[in-house]
Amino acid sequence: MSLRGIGFLFQCYLVLAAAMYFDLGEQEQKCIIEEIPEGMLVTGYFLLEPWEMNALSHSPHLGVTVTVRDPNHEVLMSKRYGKFSKFTFTSHASGQHYLCFQTNSTRFSVFAGERLKLHLDVQMGEHSIDPVPDKTKDNMKNLENSLRHLVDQMIFITRQQEYQREKEEVFRQIGENTNSKVLWWAMVQTSVLLTVGFWQMKRLKDFFIAKKLV
Repeated sequence: MSLRGIGFLFQCYLVLAAAMYFDLGEQEQKCIIEEIPEGMLVTGYFLLEPWEMNALSHSPHLGVTVTVRDPNHEVLMSKRYGKFSKFTFTSHASGQHYLCFQTNSTRFSVFAGERLKLHLDVQMGEHSIDPVPDKTKDNMKNLENSLRHLVDQMIFITRQQEYQREKEEVFRQIGENTNSKVLWWAMVQTSVLLTVGFWQMKRLKDFFIAKKLV
């Protein structure tokens, strides 16, 4: 493996150190749901490895197919990767996005029973600040990169706040509609009960008058 490949693998391990992981069998697909605002750059890092590190893998060339669907279940991207890589996409609408991962295997489904572990880290916004100072020796260049990174983070936070306000407005509207329906239903029930009560009293009074009891 080249130095570049080793460096990328080490970077993946650092990024995925605090990320989640889940088991994923051969030829199996699992999806996660992420709330993503509109126009947001999303970067995902993943690493596929055997569930038991000491176990012998029967599929050394196993890879992962990543499929991303928007809130309308339209495919934003679908691409096949190796065991460790990263993927990026930009959301076109706010809401729940479905990130699906499926392992690729050439073995028959009867024999494809290997248990695997998929490490995953999903980051939103721009995270492209270069941590290596040797590549940018000029102080002004470093300052420019830092400012650009801060601006990107502010844009990300602003979009997140706008998305949360939109969701709060939707929930508030749903709550008001529900309360209005409950109030009208209670008024209808009360009207029906009062109408039935008066009708029963009238019928009972007419019965007593007919029987000359009153």
